[in-house]
Amino acid sequence: MSFFYRYLKIVSSRRWLSVLLQFAAWAFIFSLPFLLQSSHKNAEPRPNQPQQWQFVLQYAGNLASWIALFYLNGWLLIPRLLNRRQYGRYAFWLATLVLVLFAFNALVFKMLMPTVPTSPYRVVMSLVFFLFPSIFFIAVSTAISFFLEKLRTDRLAKEQENENLKTELLFLRSQVSPHFLFNVLNNMVALARKGSDQLEPSLIKLSSLLRYMLYEAAEEKVSLNKELEYLQSYIDLQTQRFRKALQVNYTVGAIDGQYLLEPMLLIPFVENAFKHSATGQPGASVDIELRAEKSMLHLEVRNQYSPGSGEKDKSSGIGLQNVRRRLSLLYPDEHALLITEDKGWFIVSLTIKLH
Repeated sequence: MSFFYRYLKIVSSRRWLSVLLQFAAWAFIFSLPFLLQSSHKNAEPRPNQPQQWQFVLQYAGNLASWIALFYLNGWLLIPRLLNRRQYGRYAFWLATLVLVLFAFNALVFKMLMPTVPTSPYRVVMSLVFFLFPSIFFIAVSTAISFFLEKLRTDRLAKEQENENLKTELLFLRSQVSPHFLFNVLNNMVALARKGSDQLEPSLIKLSSLLRYMLYEAAEEKVSLNKELEYLQSYIDLQTQRFRKALQVNYTVGAIDGQYLLEPMLLIPFVENAFKHSATGQPGASVDIELRAEKSMLHLEVRNQYSPGSGEKDKSSGIGLQNVRRRLSLLYPDEHALLITEDKGWFIVSLTIKLH
């Protein structure tokens, strides 16, 4: 059954293949009596037998009725009646359709074989001969119709899921910008209060960050190099802010190819490290290591923190919750995220398979 479902899924996605297979199937059914008849070629013909052309036309009339029954049932009655649970109306119209087509075949028989004494028209036998193939074609068209309806439902569900995913990703990405801007603007306020000469270069760095967020981050994917430039600008801003109060060690290892990455995927880890670092304490530092080798991105962010020192603000943790969700949506089976705390160190280790 699963093989048949996969087969129909492939055929329904290629209209030309579907038409070709239907034509081949009906051609085979039409030729079947003649293939069977070929095994009796040496049989002695009986007198007053119907002519070959009469037999061909009669069978063609039957086949035309079965084809009409197949498509009218599968493409008209089932979608409009059976799928809407109008079972009584469906049974009535299906029976009416069978009787009308049977009457059509009876008329064809009377027109083609009016003078053949050996072929008198017998209603019961003709009805049986017509009914059993009709039941077969009704069953096949019903099964195919149900399978196609399931394919359509699955496709719509998949499209809806993709739309929901895009909407959720846009929402999650929009959360990054206000959260990040809130922290950076706090940095600018601190520099302005100190009257620092680093305010102007910091504003220039901020403008480059905003340019990236407004234009580059709107893309589905950005190059890893652009994401690293954005990361470098952010780290420069934080280094200017903390100066000697915090040691920043940023190392970019080998990047052995041109990779694409979701924009603003790495910044929450770095942002969190600066936000919750033990600034002002002796030897306080933030260590960031990043490399991309053999289609694998490795990021490790370490920062010292003081457990229980200071009250955690209400916006903390938004970035990590956000990025966890984004990773699960974008790289469901292609990432590994490990967050640990060890002896006053908060350590984030992230691995992503890049494409």
